[in-house]
Amino acid sequence: MTDSPNGSGNLGPAFSRLAQVVALLRERCPWTGALTHESLLEYLLEESYEVIEAVEAGHTRAEDAQELGGELGDLLFQVLLHARLQEESGNFSISDVVTGLTDKMIRRNPHVFRPDGSLQDSTTGDTEEIEQAWDAVKKLEKHRSTPFEGIPAALPALALAAKTQQRARRAGLTVPETVSGVPDFEGEDELGDLLFETVRRAAERGIDPEAALRRAVRRFTAQGPGAAD
Repeated sequence: MTDSPNGSGNLGPAFSRLAQVVALLRERCPWTGALTHESLLEYLLEESYEVIEAVEAGHTRAEDAQELGGELGDLLFQVLLHARLQEESGNFSISDVVTGLTDKMIRRNPHVFRPDGSLQDSTTGDTEEIEQAWDAVKKLEKHRSTPFEGIPAALPALALAAKTQQRARRAGLTVPETVSGVPDFEGEDELGDLLFETVRRAAERGIDPEAALRRAVRRFTAQGPGAAD
């Protein structure tokens, strides 16, 4: 493996060749050529979950990191396929995606980069300050009127609830306690058991816990920023 002070190695030729391979597959492979954005979604989800599984299985150590590398490659393939479909439609290319992401990271990290992309002379170690700066730039880019705009509605309910509460706290809003008497817990195992038991009780009562949690999130966000204080 080639070491690079910037953590990038010699990506230019390698990435260009990968993009070329994807384009050739679209042209010459009937199965790949028939793919659409919609038909790719199940594979995008599957590959994302396989990356998560590899990390949770501990495949980040030197002896088995190749397992994670392979899963990341499969996920990258999905990104390249979606970008290739857009390039074929004349909208944008993977080069545009990379350039846009580079520019975005520079804009949203002013503690590291100057507007021209050069490095700042010094940076801050205050993570709260970093998050606030990120949110401020993102709000200008997205023209969001509430902290909850832009949260993917298709997130699993538990991830949706966590993201919504995170956005609320970062916006200075209070997340109220909605139910009293919830058992306390210490650590992930006890929390997992509590969640598992909640799902069991829901099943006994014929309630879909995924749908129930989504409705709770919607009730919270519908209150508006002021009502959450």
